[in-house]
Amino acid sequence: MRGSYSQFSDWHTEKLANSALLTNISTMEEITFDPLYMERLWGGRALEIIYGRSLPTPDVPFGEAWEIVDREDAQSVVSGGKFSGMTLHELWRDHREEIFGGGLPLSDRFPLLIKILDSADDLSIQVHPPAAIAGQLGGEPKTEMWFIADAKPGAKLYVGLRKGATRESFECAIVEGTVAEQVHAITPAKGDSIFIESGRLHAIGAGFLIHEIQQNSDTTYRVFDWNRTDSAGKPRQLHVEESLACIDFGDAEPGMDTQGGAASCCPTTLATCPYFKTTLHDLAAGDIISNPHPDRFSLITVVSGCLENMHITGCTVLQPRGAKGLTATVPTQVLQITIPHT
Repeated sequence: MRGSYSQFSDWHTEKLANSALLTNISTMEEITFDPLYMERLWGGRALEIIYGRSLPTPDVPFGEAWEIVDREDAQSVVSGGKFSGMTLHELWRDHREEIFGGGLPLSDRFPLLIKILDSADDLSIQVHPPAAIAGQLGGEPKTEMWFIADAKPGAKLYVGLRKGATRESFECAIVEGTVAEQVHAITPAKGDSIFIESGRLHAIGAGFLIHEIQQNSDTTYRVFDWNRTDSAGKPRQLHVEESLACIDFGDAEPGMDTQGGAASCCPTTLATCPYFKTTLHDLAAGDIISNPHPDRFSLITVVSGCLENMHITGCTVLQPRGAKGLTATVPTQVLQITIPHT
């Protein structure tokens, strides 16, 4: 027999410790956070009207709900359970292996930011910096995706450039105030989705409620704001030089990546990239949504319907590593967000 009793004893002790850890992890419940609401000039009250949210202040346009965020100036705080009162940053820093699992980015902060956007008015035409040049411009790279949770008839997204547009024609349009004529418009429907890689020119038009999954970044360069001015007649600050350095001028007339339709019995991958993967699931009452990998976490956003423990339309929960899964109490549609193995 190879080895010694002491080696066996060490192995047995380690096995018991691992077993205890797995038992603790397997009984860990989902984690919920209090959303942060951001006032925006272009925002509205759709979160209150459509999702029944209690917004912080009456008659104020809230354009964004930050559902999951770990930034120096904005923190998700756990709303109940074992980790109640802790921030997402504290969970990521002090309980990473226990809650999130292994093989994840070695970042100081949780690498994703999950938002709900309410656009009562058009957002500016903008771009986010690619990783290759973000640092040179003093910003953070940002790739994102949008899932259309609600859309008013005729509401438009502005994504990429029209065929025939060039950098030269675009620069002339900036001077002449005609950038809108250079940008490609799409009229999507509820349930559609699109991937917005850094460098892609884009704007959300009026009339949308959108779930946005993105890198943990807050860098946006505005290149055109529809020639609007404030009450004093001053235009909004733009970032023309930075925008021109970031825009992919070869990105002509893209379409939506996926289109909503009849419920599917199989999960549908909406977007996948090095930073996140987003999958749409249609659940029948009684179906269980679990982490794709038992030893890794996932984020679950309820698009419609309800999961057990009253996780209702619009909310996002964190399913820790080894969690037992959540049961749909009625027909329910969810987005599941994971981080690819590094």
